[in-house]
Amino acid sequence: MLQGRTAAWLCALLLGLMGLPASGSDFQHHRYEDMVRALLAVQNECPYITRLYSIGLSVEGRHLYALEFSDNPGIHEALEPEFKYVGNMHGNEVLGRELLIKLSQFLCEEYRAGNPRITRLIHDTRIHILPSMNPDGYEVAARQGPELNGYLVGRGNAREIDLNRNFPDLNALMYYYEKTNGRNHHLPLPDNWEHQVEPETQAVIKWMQNYNFVLSANLHGGAVVANYPFDKSRDPRIRGRTTYAATPDDKIFRQLARTYSYAHSWMHKGWNCGDFFNEGITNGASWYSLSKGMQDFNYLYTNCFEITLELSCDKFPSESALPREWLGNREALVSYLEQVHHGIKGMVYDENNNPISKAEISVAGINHDVTTGVDGDYFRLLLPGTYTVKASAPGYLPSSNTVTVGPAEAIQLHFYLKKAPKQNLKGKHHHGKKNISANKASMKLGPR
Repeated sequence: MLQGRTAAWLCALLLGLMGLPASGSDFQHHRYEDMVRALLAVQNECPYITRLYSIGLSVEGRHLYALEFSDNPGIHEALEPEFKYVGNMHGNEVLGRELLIKLSQFLCEEYRAGNPRITRLIHDTRIHILPSMNPDGYEVAARQGPELNGYLVGRGNAREIDLNRNFPDLNALMYYYEKTNGRNHHLPLPDNWEHQVEPETQAVIKWMQNYNFVLSANLHGGAVVANYPFDKSRDPRIRGRTTYAATPDDKIFRQLARTYSYAHSWMHKGWNCGDFFNEGITNGASWYSLSKGMQDFNYLYTNCFEITLELSCDKFPSESALPREWLGNREALVSYLEQVHHGIKGMVYDENNNPISKAEISVAGINHDVTTGVDGDYFRLLLPGTYTVKASAPGYLPSSNTVTVGPAEAIQLHFYLKKAPKQNLKGKHHHGKKNISANKASMKLGPR
């Protein structure tokens, strides 16, 4: 009996040290109104470091609310990276929604308590937390409840569309460009794309257009594994066979997935939910091929690197399971967020120290470029090593530099581009027409 009491006391102490109430009484499932109240409560508790805003509306008119944490909410500060967490994309996969609400409360509480790690994170990062991308689907699932919830009940939005199969398919275009030495980043969207996706998907795409996100994670349920791009196989699907589809940044994606898995209490052990994933990570296409997913779209359309976190065997766990799940994920959520500060970052200027937006940053040996934001700043996630980095922009001479990246904070590397000398355009018209024709041919062979 004494041994049991000691174990209970240690558990309570540990929960207390983690910033959690020992009773777990504040762990609950949040319906839409409850979620909004919880997020507003965080904003009221920490008004100087938070901003609650809507990125759009669901089919049924519910706001997709995001909570921002920053020492200057509402403002992008040059050289301060933007990070996002997205939860509840599938309405019946609810753990991510609850973890992100709890993470929001935790960041506020720890900042107020003077936790140096959290304080530094909020001062040096602009963090965006979207607890529910699919509030309509959640309400369908919640009406069933944890005990009766079916595997697919509430998965889609109000129109029963799977939002993780609803983004424009840029993989097919990317795989074509790989064979023709074409563009390797920021691929174009199809014509009239807004009319081809659901309101929730459109809201998230416009969110990505408005913020220069660097790193992201998308929280799901139904397995326990950190899944990284590409999700879509390069090869035609063959029944019973899966193929690994590596991105040019495969090494950094594997490291990002491992960061979450090993910081998680049990994901890294591999055996979960009747499946085995070595180190608790998997390439998406190696698991099963998926088209029009959000994580691939992030990588191919924006500067953002995103992985998908499958966090629970039970898609709709009971409230009694939530304290243990928070305890298992808390460190992983913070550690993964900190990864946004690795690699290199810097400014791209012209000769008069004016920032250049949309300049391309390329790393020798990695066939995926990133671009500068509107303030001329860029962020490039890289593993430790020595790299040759080039900055280029239309109308300017490219500039290259060699940089050694360590395991700690991102190395700052700035570029100053000189105007390119004006060329005689005589005799160039034929080549221009040829390029236009080639571009038209490429578009015909694309996914549309």
